[in-house]
Order: sequence, then C-alpha cells, then structure tokens
Amino acid sequence: MSTLEGRLRGAMWGLLVGDALGVPYEFHPPSGLPPIEQLEMEPPFGFDRAHSTVPAGTWSDDGAQALCLAEALIESEADLFYSRLSNKLVAWRDSGHMAVGQVVFDIGGATNSAINCLQVRRDDGRSCGGIEEHCLGNGALMRVLPLALWQSNLSALIEHSMQQSRLTHGHPVSQLCCAIYCVWVRGLLQDQRSGWADVLETVARQVPSNFESHWNRILTELEQPAGGSGYVVDTLRSARWAVEAHGDFESTVKAAISLGHDTDTTACVAGGAAGAVYGQAGIPARWLGSLRGRSVAGPLINQLIAQGVRP
Repeated sequence: MSTLEGRLRGAMWGLLVGDALGVPYEFHPPSGLPPIEQLEMEPPFGFDRAHSTVPAGTWSDDGAQALCLAEALIESEADLFYSRLSNKLVAWRDSGHMAVGQVVFDIGGATNSAINCLQVRRDDGRSCGGIEEHCLGNGALMRVLPLALWQSNLSALIEHSMQQSRLTHGHPVSQLCCAIYCVWVRGLLQDQRSGWADVLETVARQVPSNFESHWNRILTELEQPAGGSGYVVDTLRSARWAVEAHGDFESTVKAAISLGHDTDTTACVAGGAAGAVYGQAGIPARWLGSLRGRSVAGPLINQLIAQGVRP
C-alpha cells in the first residue's frame, strides 16, 4: 500500500505521465489506434502520430496548466490565487511558461478566447470563461487536480475548484465537473475507492440553486458510456471508468487512451486519479524516466506536497 505522500506525488506525476502518454494518439478514433499493449510514449513505427514535431514524453497544455495552478497556489493565499493563475495562463500561452521547452501546442479555442480576455481584464479573471454550450470542453477539468492536494476543507475545495474553472470555462457544467473530480480524488487519496455516491452527495450539498438543472444534467450524463471525447462530462466519466475497471496505473491510462479522440486529456485526468490510488511507485519507471520536463515539474511538485494541507 502506498503511503499518503506517495499517493500525493503519484497524483501529480500520474497527471503528467498520462498527458504525455496520450499526446501522440490524439484525434484518432479507437479503431485507428495501435493495439493496447503497444501504447507507449513512443508509438509503434509507422503510426500517424498527432503533433508529429513534438518529442515523445512531452506533456501538453493539460500538464502545463496544472503546473501553473500548482505554482499559483504555492505563491498565494488560498483565496487569492485566481489573479496569479490568470497571469500564469497568459504567460503559458504567450511565453511557454510551464510548457516543456517553452513550446506551446494544442490550445483549445475556448481557452484561447478566455486568455485574450485575461490579458485585458480588470478583475481577477473569473469573468473570462465562456458560458455558452460550445464552451463545454475539458480545459478547466484537466488542470484542477492540484487543488485536491492543497485544500483540506471540502467546502472550500468545492468552491475553489468551481471558481478556477471560470477563468477559461464558465459554464456551470464545467464548474461542477471540476468539483466532482477534486472531491473524488480526495477520496482516492484517503483510500476510499468505492465512494462515488458519497462524492456526488458531498458536491450536491453545495450546488447553487441556480445550478440545479445543470447538476441534474450531469447526473444523467455520467451514467452514459465512456467515449473519450473533449466534452467535460464525457472526460470525467471516461476517467472514472478507466480507474474503476482496471487494477493498476498502466492498465488504467492505456484504457483511457484506448477510447480514442481526446486521448491526452482523458489519460491526464485518469492518470491523476490513478496516481492517487497507486502512488508514485505504481507508475511504470519507463514512463517516468522518459517524461520530459522533470527538472521543471519535480521541484514544483515537492513544494506543493510540502506546503499543501494534508487531505
């Protein structure tokens, strides 16, 4: 059984590893992927990889934004990290902050539009995320995990996870999915692997009255089959399926990728949760060893774990 510290580290490293592992396979349908046993950082010879100029082992916007959030938390009081995160998201897009080699690729349309707003905002950025139906991508869900390792108070965790979503994805469905994921990961860190109903009940107690129709929509859609798409609810249910149906980190993230489509984000979200279950020691050494950017991520993860409040 992994120690709590091992699971905390595993969550962050699992997020980055899952993201990097999924990058080459993005945009392909399940039928266009290699056999699941061949899913590695370096795809099989001849595979038509996505982002062909990006070296194997590179995390994408998912991992970079998660590290931006971790850094913003370390540098701020818990209630004051939004402005810092806003600035770091702008720095990520424009200067490659927290991107491997400072090379940015694969930015979502809703995120890009929101960052344009963040550049000229007069507040802390929480008015910038789109609230339209077409803004229901997974761009806030993919980065939110550091809050689950930082905030010990469940009520505050739910509130902060929803509020950080508003910087780029303001739709209530996105906000609520971020809250569900963080509460779920908190339970996994505490070795509560069978508590999905408790997760939903915990978040439900804090759903604003004007969000109730969106909450009911999420509850219905979470019961649909996993599809691996970029829709935020599908990403959440796909990650949950991958974690609950498989017994170790490797099979979990490979299953997430096997769904096809938005492979890097599905594997990122599933990898963070699986890392919280199996710990850093459960992540294959060959994947950790081939992950680029470890010298950037390692010290930041150390600080996050040292300064965060234990779940």
